[in-house]
Amino acid sequence: MPVAKVIELIAEGATMEEAVSKAAAKATKTLRNVTAVNVKNIKALVENGKVVKYRVNTKVTFVLED
Repeated sequence: MPVAKVIELIAEGATMEEAVSKAAAKATKTLRNVTAVNVKNIKALVENGKVVKYRVNTKVTFVLED
């Protein structure tokens, strides 16, 4: 059975999907065997009464190599 590790990343984007994609893309630049990105929390940043961007707190799971 493989052993996995989980790290937390925070990313921002114009949409929630963009923010999650940024977290996944950044993680895969330095980690191998990334298997999942779990969104733990979503925050909408508001300026002048309008949502200007989204911030997601994610948990990234990757399988450790032998």
